[in-house]
Amino acid sequence: MTYAARIIDLGTREFGEVWSLQRELVAARQKDEIPDTLLFVEHPHVITAGRSAHRENLLATDELPIFEIERGGDVTYHGPGQLVGYPIFLLREDERDLHVYLRNLEEAIIRALARFDLAGERKPEWTGVWTAGGARKLASIGVAVKRWVTLHGFALNVSTDLSRFSAINPCGLDAAVMASMAGELGHPVAIDEVKRAVRDTFVEVFGRTFD
Repeated sequence: MTYAARIIDLGTREFGEVWSLQRELVAARQKDEIPDTLLFVEHPHVITAGRSAHRENLLATDELPIFEIERGGDVTYHGPGQLVGYPIFLLREDERDLHVYLRNLEEAIIRALARFDLAGERKPEWTGVWTAGGARKLASIGVAVKRWVTLHGFALNVSTDLSRFSAINPCGLDAAVMASMAGELGHPVAIDEVKRAVRDTFVEVFGRTFD
């Protein structure tokens, strides 16, 4: 079965503004006032700390805003060249398994990477998407769910300045583990092309049809 949905491309927006927007959209989705919505955005430099964050993983963040938020996971960095996706989806009766939802987010990203001839894979015990062999991390995932409506989501490094991760231990790992599509492929990658690929794979994996 497929469900009608929409994509809103926000361009580049401050994290705090988009966090507020997510909460507004979640409330509207709970009331069935809007369809399932996938937000695409790039954030200016920012650190977010999830419910499992450890202060010792914040290393050199004096110049960066830090938001403590309700998603799962530890600390991560967002910045230019990173495609962030926030699904505001009502999980139907047959979708109400958060482990399956997380695996589906990974699957959608893995399929999108494949369209660029880049192999992505899962790594046991670590949520996210990794390069072949699990050596380096391409995408981070952290979500929250309120009355079965999802918020927060994924951050895929397209052409991200990976040196920025040195401000933290991303998800409790050494910053050197982070990778980008452009770095792995050895050539620039247009973020708009990645958005189109992710849109298509969300249709395949989640059964949402975007207008």
